[in-house]
This record gives sequence, C-alpha cells and structure tokens, in this order.
Amino acid sequence: MIETALVLVCKRPSSGIGKQRLAATLGPEIATRIAEALLACALEDACEWPGPVVIAPAHPSDCAWAGTLLPQLQPKVRILPQATAGNLGLRLNGLDQALRDAGMKRLVYIGSDAPALAAADYDAVNDALLRHDTVLIPAEDGGVVLMASCRQWPMLGALPWSTARLGAALADCCRAIGQSVAMLTQSFDVDERDDFFRLSAALRADRRPARRALHALACDLVQLRQADHV
Repeated sequence: MIETALVLVCKRPSSGIGKQRLAATLGPEIATRIAEALLACALEDACEWPGPVVIAPAHPSDCAWAGTLLPQLQPKVRILPQATAGNLGLRLNGLDQALRDAGMKRLVYIGSDAPALAAADYDAVNDALLRHDTVLIPAEDGGVVLMASCRQWPMLGALPWSTARLGAALADCCRAIGQSVAMLTQSFDVDERDDFFRLSAALRADRRPARRALHALACDLVQLRQADHV
C-alpha cells in the first residue's frame, strides 16, 4: 500500500516575514499573531494525518525551529527546507523532486493559510487520488489551497503565482503533460484583512483547539475594528 505524505510548506512567523498584506492593514504585530495562529491550524491537521508528514520551511536556517513543531509525531516527521532561490513554483519543483527521489509517491501539499480545511476535505483528496493523477482544491481568489499528485509536477516556475489565474493555469499545466486533474470543492485562504475577519463566521462551529484559538483572535479583532468605528 502506497502511503500518502502531507507536505506543509511554511514560513517561520516573524515580524516582516510573510503576511505582508495583512501587516499593511493590521500592523506587523497583529499580522505575526495571525501567522502563528494559522500555522497552529496547519500543524493541527498534520497531527491528525495518518501517513508521513514533511515540514518544508522557507529557509534552511529554520530547520531547527521546524524540528520543534511536532515533537509528538517523531520520527514520522521529516524536515526538508525549500530552496532559497526562485519563485514558489521553482521551489515546489525542487521539493517535489527531492521527496520523490526519497521514495515518496503520493504527496499532498498545503500551506499555513487555509484554516477552513477540514477532515472531510482531506478525505475527499485521498479518495480522488485513487482515480486521478492530480487533485486541487481551488481558492475563492483564483489560487489553490491544496495541491496533491501521484506524479511529478510539471515545471511550475512560469505559472502566475499570487494571481487570480493561478488555479486554472496550474490545472491546465498538469493536463498539458497528460495528467488527469480533479478540482474539488472551493475553499479560501487568508491573505487579506477581509479574509481574516470572515474566520469569525467560518470557524464558529469548528471545535478543533487551534481553530478555536484562531476564531477567538478573529472575533477579538472584529470587536476592536467595530469599536474603532463607533
């Protein structure tokens, strides 16, 4: 039986690193708190993952930090940093090649900005991978919140990353090399201030601990925003 590995592609939360669109509107301190809470949700999913887990920090200098994130899962967790050069597409190609060279065949990639992902979404991905080469969960903004494949990714460097055309371009790129592609139910990721504030509604009934903490943070900031407009 081929195991499916979950690959968490992430940045170490730090002021001035990542979530710059949130920092521009909410301030760097709040943006860092949000990044930490979002990462906790992704780690929560990794804890529940039944197969191998890979954490791919954005820089080799963060490998020691990444190694402290899921001590309860050792030795199931592998740390493999992203390359320091190239856009996200090129870094994903390098990461994917290294993991497949190590014998991993079925890989599910997530970031740390899609807390609305739930167990049902992961179940749907695993089910779709039994019938398709590649499975994508599109984001409402035109990107993707999850990308999974049983085959090596095509060259991704030329895709329109961080645009509303990414999801369609990624699917077309995979189909162009003969891969079958399944597009699952749309979700959303957290890039902008309004994305974050919608979590107060989206996570209201979610009982997972990290989601409860993120929901509380979103509600607190919504209340602060409302107070500022009184």
